[in-house]
Amino acid sequence: MTQTQRRLYLIRQLLQEQPEYAGLEIPEDEDGQKRLLRSLFNIRMPAPASREFLTLQDAYLQEETRRRGITEAAALQPVQPGLFLWQGDITTLRCDAIVNAANSGMLGCFVPCHGCIDNAIHTAAGVQLRLACARLMAGQQTPEPTGRARITPAYNLPCRFVLHTVGPIIRGRVTQGQQELLAGCYRSCLELAAAHGLHSVAFCCISTGEFHFPAELAARTAIHTVQAWQQAHPDSIEVIFNVYQDSDLQIYQRLLQPRGTAAP
Repeated sequence: MTQTQRRLYLIRQLLQEQPEYAGLEIPEDEDGQKRLLRSLFNIRMPAPASREFLTLQDAYLQEETRRRGITEAAALQPVQPGLFLWQGDITTLRCDAIVNAANSGMLGCFVPCHGCIDNAIHTAAGVQLRLACARLMAGQQTPEPTGRARITPAYNLPCRFVLHTVGPIIRGRVTQGQQELLAGCYRSCLELAAAHGLHSVAFCCISTGEFHFPAELAARTAIHTVQAWQQAHPDSIEVIFNVYQDSDLQIYQRLLQPRGTAAP
C-alpha cells in the first residue's frame, strides 16, 4: 500500500469516528490531505483504535519520519562533556527519550495543526500516545503539577520514550519561584530517565513558546540545572539541548562556550 492509500484510509476512518465531519470533502492534493489528517489526529479524543487502523497508521507515520530524515543522537558531537546542542525537529531524533513540553491536561494539543512541540510530538507518535497520557491522568484525577515529569512509550517516534513535563506559564515578570519550577522540570526529567535506566535525553526549550518564558533566562536555567545534575550523577545521562529557531541556537551556543557562564 502506498503512502497516499494509507493516508486516505486513515482520513476516512477518522472522519467516520466523527459524524459532524461526515460530509467534509477530502482535498485532492497531498499537502491538503496531510493537513486534514493532522487536524483529525489533533482533535481526536483519547480512545482505543482497531488493529487495522493502528497497523496502517504506524506504517504511515514511520515512513513519513523516515522521509524527513532521522538523526542519530550517537552521531552528534558534544559541545561539553555529556552535553550536546542540536538544531532540528525533535520528532526525528533517535535517542533514549525526548522531552515534551506538555500542558497541565497532559493529553496533547487539541488545536488543529498548531505549531507547538506538544502538537508535533503527539502527531508524529500516533493516537496511542494520547491514550497512554489519558490513562496516566485517569490514575491521578487532577491536573498535572508544574515541574514534575511523567514517562510514556514513544510509539512511532524514533526515540524510545517521551518524558512529559509541564513548565511554568509566565504572565509579566519572571519570579524566582517560576525559575525554580522550570529547573524542576529539567531535574524531574533527568531523575525519571535515570530511574528507567536511560542514557540519552533530548530537551526542547521548555516553556519558551506558548508559555512565554524568556528564552535566554530559560536557557541559562536549563544549562545550569543540567550541569549541576550531571556533576552529582557523573557519566549517567547524556543531554541534548534541542533548538528549532536560529535565535535559540545562538543563545545556547554563546552560553555553552567553554569560557562562558551558564549560571542564571
